[in-house]
Amino acid sequence: MEVILLERIEKLGQMGDVVTVKPGFARNFLLPQKKALRATEENRALFEQQRVQLEASNLEHKGEAEALSSRLDGLKVTLIRQASDSDQLYGSVTVRNIAQAITELGFTVDSKQVQLARPIKTVGLHGVRLVLHPEVAVIIQANVARSEAEAELQAAGKRISRADEDDTEDDTEAEADTEAAAAAEDTAAEDTDSSPESPDDTADTNDAEATQDSGA
Repeated sequence: MEVILLERIEKLGQMGDVVTVKPGFARNFLLPQKKALRATEENRALFEQQRVQLEASNLEHKGEAEALSSRLDGLKVTLIRQASDSDQLYGSVTVRNIAQAITELGFTVDSKQVQLARPIKTVGLHGVRLVLHPEVAVIIQANVARSEAEAELQAAGKRISRADEDDTEDDTEAEADTEAAAAAEDTAAEDTDSSPESPDDTADTNDAEATQDSGA
């Protein structure tokens, strides 16, 4: 299907471009979101009539987005969630959750502006892209943790995952067991060296002394 873009669409084209897209993409996204018009002769003429107004509106919105982008640059939002010892969340963090967290910090962001390839399902620091305008985007950081204390450690780059902690404990226990076993072996060896002669050794000694007496 051919459509006329009413704004810049990433990887598709600029405002005013006539592009061919899949019908489903046009019907489900471009047309209902008013990002494009069907490329009919009537709509082509309508677009040309409104081009100046559309371009002026686009520049205004772009300026507003750039101003917001400068304020959001480097922003970090904290989201507290329950998770397993392997850092897997019991649930997930969605674009709606992130948009709400940003809004609570005093910025107006719609969930449609938050871009995630998939919901966040692990504890940790996650980069999140916000598309504030077709030509303006910014990356913020989502700090997903089990508690505020853990979030602070993660933000400082000092956090160790629960799985790593368990591995460290296991390694320490294994080393302690090895050292204990080695100490036990050393003790056993010392006991063997200091033990009295066996009856067989005593008998051999007596036989040798008897032979020496006979020879004398």
